[in-house]
Amino acid sequence: MKFRYMFQQLVSHISVIVVAFIILSIVFAHYVGNLVFEEKVEELTTYGENIISDLGRSSNVDSLIRQYSNMLGERNILFMVFDENGVSLNTAGGFVPQVELKKKEWDKVRSGHIVSVKQDYKRFEQEVTFIVMPYMIGKTFVGGVLLASPISGTQEMIHDINQYLFYTMFLALGVALLMSWILSTIHVKRIKRLRLATSMISAGDYSVKLPSSDFDEIGELSKDFNKMAQRLQKSMEEIENLETRRRKFMADVSHEMRTPLTTISGVIEGLKNDLIPVEEKAKGVQLVSEETKRLIRLVNENLDYEKIRSNQVTLKKETIELLDVLEIVQDTLEPQAEEKNDQIIVEVPDSLPITADYDRLIQILINITKNSIQFTENGTIWIRGIAGEQETIIEIEDTGIGIDPEEIEKIWHRFYKADVSRTGTPFGQFGLGLSIVKQLVQLHDGKIEVTSEKGKGTKFEIRIPHSV
Repeated sequence: MKFRYMFQQLVSHISVIVVAFIILSIVFAHYVGNLVFEEKVEELTTYGENIISDLGRSSNVDSLIRQYSNMLGERNILFMVFDENGVSLNTAGGFVPQVELKKKEWDKVRSGHIVSVKQDYKRFEQEVTFIVMPYMIGKTFVGGVLLASPISGTQEMIHDINQYLFYTMFLALGVALLMSWILSTIHVKRIKRLRLATSMISAGDYSVKLPSSDFDEIGELSKDFNKMAQRLQKSMEEIENLETRRRKFMADVSHEMRTPLTTISGVIEGLKNDLIPVEEKAKGVQLVSEETKRLIRLVNENLDYEKIRSNQVTLKKETIELLDVLEIVQDTLEPQAEEKNDQIIVEVPDSLPITADYDRLIQILINITKNSIQFTENGTIWIRGIAGEQETIIEIEDTGIGIDPEEIEKIWHRFYKADVSRTGTPFGQFGLGLSIVKQLVQLHDGKIEVTSEKGKGTKFEIRIPHSV
């Protein structure tokens, strides 16, 4: 069963108001009843003290009773004077019927104390408040005075108060209905916007944006919803870019694999069918060997990336001399640099240690230096080592063609290649080189940054902390 939000608001507001007014009515009735009782007891006590005082001075009790009967009758107060046995002396007026007191009340009056009863309707013909005051001569009880006042006026007062509260409650209910309708209408509209936006998200539209604020929880929810939508949109864009790069990568890999496989197949067929001259067979076998190694490098590079990405690579860190590592990189890549007429210069102070996995550090530096060679011709490539406070800094800088500013962040993406119209295969032979580099640097708890200016070269900066 569907219970609309507006009706929930109405029921909750009305329930609170009704309960509040019921409690308020009970409290008011109790308070007013006590207040009227205390005032009535005080009034009756004053009259009783006057009557007892006059009884001590007057020799004519009947005349005194008649005088007070006329005065108190105008105030609708009943009174009775009685002797030590409780017998009424009101033969000349006043409240003539005999009123019997309970034993506890008699005991209290006989001991000289005043008895007050808030509400009594059994011993009188109407509901009254009454007091009994003892008449003492010295310490001797000789009689007393009973004064009673009907409480109909009190009930009428409480009834009037409850009636005003009732009218006020209806006015409050009207205001509550109006406020509930206004608030529920506003909130329902905001909730509907959220629901519509959620439907758009589920339909694949992540461009939705809701008005948000810090005023209440719904505003904060809208703000969080907008952040979620932005992240989803960014994730979908990344997925689409990744899928595009994946397709491009598969096309590149297929092309890269097709060429060596075709070559290998052709040479094998030629050897099998004796189509290759004897003097050319050695060259053909060498060609098959080179193309096979090329295929192995392609497969290994992909496997290497997946191992790093899935945290299956365990580093064996040790403290090594950076100069030794950089000289190995220089010696390894010197032939490739000479082909491009490049010069590799190593600049590192003596005894500069670095804490790293030896093999992986070599892999990082060779990958970056290869890229520098590929984009530098007739230039210089510097490999520097710098001692930091709590880290070792390695810089690889070239005088090559540089990278477009919008391309810098993309070079770390898997499958990414720069301008494919260029000769060679930049940024890693198969678009995985720098992606692997960044993963390996992060495994060393390090950081890698690149700065470049178009036509003026590129500089990679690697920071490896001093920790084993």
